[in-house]
Amino acid sequence: MANAIIQARAVEKFYVQPDGNRIQVIAPTNLEVVSGKIVALLGPSGSGKSTLLRMLSGLSTPSSGEVFWHGQPISAQPPNVAIVFQSFALFPWLNVLENVEAPLEARGVAAIERRKRALKTLDTVGLDGFETAYPKELSGGMKQRVGFARALVVEPEVLFMDEPFSALDVLTAENLRGELLELWLSKKIPTTSIFVVTHNIEEAVLLADRVIVLGKNPGRIRADFEITLPQLRERKSDRFVEYVDYIYNTMTQPDAEHALPAQEQAPTGAVRPQRQKYQMLPHARPGGIAGLLEILADGGGKDDLYSLAEKLAMDADDLLPIIESCTMLGFATLKEGDVEITPDGAAFVEADIQTRKMIFRHAALKHIAILQCIDSVLRAKLDHSIPDEFFHDILDEHFSQDEVERQFETAMNWGRYAEIFDHDPENERLVWTDPSSEANPSTVVAGE
Repeated sequence: MANAIIQARAVEKFYVQPDGNRIQVIAPTNLEVVSGKIVALLGPSGSGKSTLLRMLSGLSTPSSGEVFWHGQPISAQPPNVAIVFQSFALFPWLNVLENVEAPLEARGVAAIERRKRALKTLDTVGLDGFETAYPKELSGGMKQRVGFARALVVEPEVLFMDEPFSALDVLTAENLRGELLELWLSKKIPTTSIFVVTHNIEEAVLLADRVIVLGKNPGRIRADFEITLPQLRERKSDRFVEYVDYIYNTMTQPDAEHALPAQEQAPTGAVRPQRQKYQMLPHARPGGIAGLLEILADGGGKDDLYSLAEKLAMDADDLLPIIESCTMLGFATLKEGDVEITPDGAAFVEADIQTRKMIFRHAALKHIAILQCIDSVLRAKLDHSIPDEFFHDILDEHFSQDEVERQFETAMNWGRYAEIFDHDPENERLVWTDPSSEANPSTVVAGE
């Protein structure tokens, strides 16, 4: 392809074992990264997404095959690329400005020039005024902004991103996606192509012009197609959901044929089968949720997010997970910075301990997909119990490895408080709670 920046020709990755056998991670693969497009790479855990990214960026050498940069072997010349990692990977002993200058210093850029470029890039990503702050003083979203600045300051032709939003809370991740897209569409960054690895299907459809879906054992391309929706995209539109469903079906039913969404708008009366979607649960405990609702109720039912944070002597970023939990459960709303308790939230505040559990249970089973799944599976099992690991595996298909344990812990806290299930730590099993307690609140045992 004439405008291909990177070409991978029959690249393969395998590891030779002491007995001579090979563990093949990536099957021989052909792939091109072209100018002017955002490419999203999706696949289940273990499919080799990050391995393929490292080979395309020159960080890792293929076991066979070759990667080309503008038609020349990538091994013969350093490619003009940069990588944003999931884990921020900042130097804790350097301040924000020094972290952003670091790659320029490594390239031998003069001090005055690298200071000028670093300050300009920090301003571009919205970090003007934070130059002297250290990583420990920054929220997760601000740390990742530093990561973006550090990658963009070298003016890469291709920007690689390895699950850059998965370690962030929902609202922060959404804001950063929007800001990245705005910088890209307005051409405020010098990058001519973005290659992003993600496990989030909606994120891929939201950002990408082209989506590549990997299978695993070994990793190979199952689908490679263009997203024809114009930017900015509406998550609730029929076409958007059709792309999401197509990718989901391609990943979960690899042996079946799946038709790409048609170019034309789907009929408005069409009925689309629904699939289970697992939200990222904010990491807040039931006690914190109850406390925030009580504070809102005492203050007349409504308050401004930032004044609320100031009253509680908390950072807004620390308060957000609790507010997100309340809104997710239908106990509060957040609009334009104002937090307002809902009738369900007010009922929760006014209830006694036992009734609070009942209200929380109904809200959780109405709004939280993973708790719906746990309840359904435990009800269906003859012994009404199942190993923890079963749900770890389910979550593993939706979240990064580090996030799975945190999601499970939050689901455990909410589910046990709501008495949807109990936990047998000795056997590491979840056990269904008898639903007859719903009909008789007096039988609910107080306490988590």
